Amino acid sequence: MIWANAVSFVNARVVAGTGVADSVRFSSRILEIGGRPRHSDTVIDLKGAVVLPGLINAHDHLELNHYGRLKARDVYQNATEWIADLRPRLTADPAVRAGRAHPLVERLFVGALKNLLAGVTMVAHHNPFYPELRRTLPIRVVRRYGWAHSFSLEREPAGARGEPGGDVARRWQATPADAPFMVHLAEGIDADASAELPRLEALGCLKPNTVIVHGVAIDGSGWRRVAQAGAGMVWCPASNTFLFGRTARVRDLLDANGHAPGAALGTDSRVTGSRDLLDELRAAREAALVSPSELLAMVTTRAAALLRQPRAGRIAVGGPADLVVIPPLAERVCLNADTAHVPGDALLAASRRDVRLVMIEGRPLVGDRDLAPVFQARRVTARPLRVDTAAKLADSGLVRRIAGCPIAEPGVFAA
Repeated sequence: MIWANAVSFVNARVVAGTGVADSVRFSSRILEIGGRPRHSDTVIDLKGAVVLPGLINAHDHLELNHYGRLKARDVYQNATEWIADLRPRLTADPAVRAGRAHPLVERLFVGALKNLLAGVTMVAHHNPFYPELRRTLPIRVVRRYGWAHSFSLEREPAGARGEPGGDVARRWQATPADAPFMVHLAEGIDADASAELPRLEALGCLKPNTVIVHGVAIDGSGWRRVAQAGAGMVWCPASNTFLFGRTARVRDLLDANGHAPGAALGTDSRVTGSRDLLDELRAAREAALVSPSELLAMVTTRAAALLRQPRAGRIAVGGPADLVVIPPLAERVCLNADTAHVPGDALLAASRRDVRLVMIEGRPLVGDRDLAPVFQARRVTARPLRVDTAAKLADSGLVRRIAGCPIAEPGVFAA
């Protein structure tokens, strides 16, 4: 039997805990942070590249990402209006009908691929945990959670197989206190949207495990009540701006919550949201006064806390080697000599073609070609892949899966 070698990344910017180390050793788990390579390690000089924990997308509808953006008017007052506009297109629009005809497992795969290529290693899927999600998807999907779609779709179809959105109070009551309960809430800018947080409170469902998705209509007083309850929110600014022309007052929640989980970032699906989590980070930076460090936390530590995933969103000895490597911030966009060493700024500057490497449990899945020794050390057979014209390597099984998928991911080609 041939054993995989441990790998040491050196000359790196490894974001671990509250600091930044210059090296990390790993196999399937993190073996050491800031130490020297061992004699048998495969040593990779990252030349200043940033090593982050695998990113977390805290809100996606994985089966909807092969559609383009869809709406029928410039600005909506409430998500219910958008849903009403969309329903006729499910049967009348040939492109939408064709998209729905693909097997669910293929639609879910494309949603997972969208996330993986952007450095996401874990995603929260807002719908039932379909059996197809257990079938060799390339990323982790949160498994232990409760959900309801929204107050407006409690008895209306919401899932990929027409499952109803579910009674909010009953679904919350059925969710264990140590698991997240996710619900679309206050998704709009009208009086009906504003009334949904008080309605949730009146039902006794605003608790520490409550995860509010969107919250566009919640005001400063409402966010203070959310913070006092110990609950949190998933912010999807690109989707909100596309539908309503504005987004949630996330600064109010962050200031009220201090160091509590507070807010995480989600893409929603491509039907209304951004292309991927990296684009969403830039949309968030433009939408509110949120710092790069806060945004980094929203896709790592804060997202993990909100979703009750204690081993995700951080690089820690003994934890899984779920890692993403991105370039340091290019000198041409640095504001000063220190900016290139700020991990949040480097993340905000990265697009998916820039992502140097993505690994789950020390297994490289997609990476730059000069990182072929990582694939070799971890005994992963690699094949060429192109991502937005950038030459990459990817796990051979993943490349075969991409090539065999009837849904094409724009910009991605098995070379």
